[in-house]
Amino acid sequence: MSGPGTYNFADIFESVAARVPERTALVCGAERRSFAELDSRADLLAGWMERSGVRRDGFVGIALRNGPEYVETTLAAHKLRAVPVNVNYRLRVEELRYLLHDGPLVGVVHEPELGEPLAEAGAGGSAWLLARGAGYASALASGPPAPRRPRSGDDLYVLYTGGTTGRPKGVVWRMADALFACIGGGDPRGDRGPVTAPEQLPDRIGEPITFLPAAPLVHAAGMWTTLRWLFAGSSVVLAPGFDPVAIWVAVAEQRVSVMNIVGDAMARPLLDTAPPSTPLRVLGSGGATLSPELKAALLGRFPDLTIKDTFGSSETGVQGWSVHAPGDPTAARFRTVDSVVLDPDTMRPLPAGATRPGVIARAGHVPMRYHGDPEASARTFREIDGVRHALTGDLGRIEADGTVTVLGRGSQCINTGGEKVFAEEVESVLRAHPDVLDAVVVGLPDPRWGQAVTAVVSARPGFAGGDDLREHCRRRLAGFKVPKRVVRVDEVRRGPAGKPDYTWASARARDDLQAGVRP
Repeated sequence: MSGPGTYNFADIFESVAARVPERTALVCGAERRSFAELDSRADLLAGWMERSGVRRDGFVGIALRNGPEYVETTLAAHKLRAVPVNVNYRLRVEELRYLLHDGPLVGVVHEPELGEPLAEAGAGGSAWLLARGAGYASALASGPPAPRRPRSGDDLYVLYTGGTTGRPKGVVWRMADALFACIGGGDPRGDRGPVTAPEQLPDRIGEPITFLPAAPLVHAAGMWTTLRWLFAGSSVVLAPGFDPVAIWVAVAEQRVSVMNIVGDAMARPLLDTAPPSTPLRVLGSGGATLSPELKAALLGRFPDLTIKDTFGSSETGVQGWSVHAPGDPTAARFRTVDSVVLDPDTMRPLPAGATRPGVIARAGHVPMRYHGDPEASARTFREIDGVRHALTGDLGRIEADGTVTVLGRGSQCINTGGEKVFAEEVESVLRAHPDVLDAVVVGLPDPRWGQAVTAVVSARPGFAGGDDLREHCRRRLAGFKVPKRVVRVDEVRRGPAGKPDYTWASARARDDLQAGVRP
């Protein structure tokens, strides 16, 4: 049987479904989908979407927890050459309003409880709403499937991320570039190298493994790995939410051998609830690296386990990885793909072994742009020596052996449990509180979350305190953006131009928290 003919996600999946139709593609609780069933249901949903006005390059929002509907909606949009857009189901009305208009979204498939917030944000007029459940089932039963059509590796793949750019930005990829940069290029096990022609992809289907993404599919860490294993003809086990006990049960019942998580925020509760033994053989972490202490603890608990830390971003794909086995839980030095470390002053590549930290960048398969933001695009996606590069915002050092040590973010982006929080967005909400005079937001080291969102505020006399401030934020922001800690100061220190002094704020917050001071 021939391959798909293009580096297009829909073509690739259809070729896999034709090769292994009876294999199990998805498991979610009592629900199961074979590859043939998943493909058929995506065709039916694509037919409904097309009758509802979805056209090529139209943005279709997906505001769902992990489940078969998320994967079906993603595939249905790709089949139409439309663009599935990840909409975090934890967002509030104002955040949803921004995404609805930024696309703009032509429709949203969503959790039932999000119907009212989405309608308040402006959906339901120019954008249709389709809730998971009875409405979704009716859509699939409403008419014929969408016809198959020619597609291209130039079709768009878009991933929205908060990242270092403030408001969420859609990172716009050519699908062919995303296949290699984000989804492994037809080499899911990492042992054969990427394919050189799309016709080779079905031949990469081997004996299936069972994979569980603990990360939500609204994030790259969940969706990229899910597509990677589906394109290899393997089974994906979906957990609707992050319940560590339920995840271990699913691992045991479904004989999961590979699982992906997001850093210490997931690793610690999984370790705390871990069973005496497990069929798990590979544990990957994406979106946030694992601490050496947790790597050592996990490898000590499970001597047959291998840990794979990955490094990357929505703007670069999976840029590097480090592999750890029992006896070697060292801090991560990443083997990288098409990556360089640039001198921050000259933007020229630093030589291997250079002691000076630089800006980590990727060349080759990189995105085209940020959606609707040429200024941010020009800052992030640059041509160097005639080759396009994506600048990550991370600082690092290139070692003598060519591996890269990641030193941290070069911007005020806070990575808390794999969620990216932009400090200025939270600061603007804090300053809207009637008793707050000024505020800055920093990320402080946290044993579970990696970084904890921390507010340093000056306030009027009679300020009610941190709990009142957090409740104020919860009404306007997703829960992961709400400060976990609040430090009160007499005055927020700023520079001559009015810019916050984040170094001072971080030091002051650490000092107060170590002393046990509460607002």
